[in-house]
Amino acid sequence: MNPGQLTLMGTTLCVMLTAHYSVQLLSEHIMSWKKPKEQKAIIIIILMAPIYAIDSYVGLLEFRGSKSFFMLLDSIKECYEALVIAKFLALMYSYLNISISKNIVPDGIKGREIHHSFPMTLFQPRTVHLNHHTLKLLKYWTWQFVVIRPVCSILMIALQLVGIYSSWVSWTFTIILNISVSLALYSLVVFYHVFAKELAPHKPLAKFLCIKGIVFFCFWQGVLLDILVALGIIKSHHFWLEVDQIEEALQNALVCVEMVFFAAFQQYAYSAAPYRDDEATSSIKDKKNE
Repeated sequence: MNPGQLTLMGTTLCVMLTAHYSVQLLSEHIMSWKKPKEQKAIIIIILMAPIYAIDSYVGLLEFRGSKSFFMLLDSIKECYEALVIAKFLALMYSYLNISISKNIVPDGIKGREIHHSFPMTLFQPRTVHLNHHTLKLLKYWTWQFVVIRPVCSILMIALQLVGIYSSWVSWTFTIILNISVSLALYSLVVFYHVFAKELAPHKPLAKFLCIKGIVFFCFWQGVLLDILVALGIIKSHHFWLEVDQIEEALQNALVCVEMVFFAAFQQYAYSAAPYRDDEATSSIKDKKNE
């Protein structure tokens, strides 16, 4: 077997393992369907690993695709990332019984201080008190990325197809998207710092690392591969294969492998055990009442 066939076999196994862990966890939540609002958000988050794995696997199968094709695959992953970030904040709100749409903010958490840091202090007071308005603002800061990401993706693909996707256009989109995702992640960090004690039983850090870890690895290994290409360490030895296509293939293969570990870690971070425990507790109470 040549290296290409071994890589394909290995990544196929990785995608299957990722799907196995994810489907197993999803089925556990469905079988212990106790709190729909929370578990709907959890299911969307759990699907991040298999979607990234399948998306990358398709890119690996079509490794000689065009730049527009790879841009489309990247856009699918990044648009889903935006949705996951928004759903993560919704999950945290649900844990604390906060409902923005119904204007429900528990009295026990009203008035807490939120301390902003630079550069947010250019647009917000350094210290604000938590209320319905500030919670709504945090929600808007996450959901703006859900809107901006797909809009930018559509524009980027369209410009690539018509052949006017120059380097300065690329950098413009990169700056816009980095500001947008930074604001979304900032809102999650601010919320966590304010409610770290109340959220502790729900393992928020482990849950957040499942999301941030995927984004972190995908981004920084992409940067590393770009550097290796620029240094000439990664290069094409075939006239029919461009170095950019080799870089994309390596990135996709690495993502397929990494998603196995994240899907396995999700078994701990997003375990269905708390919902099974709630169900068992309810059953015991019902028997005692009888």
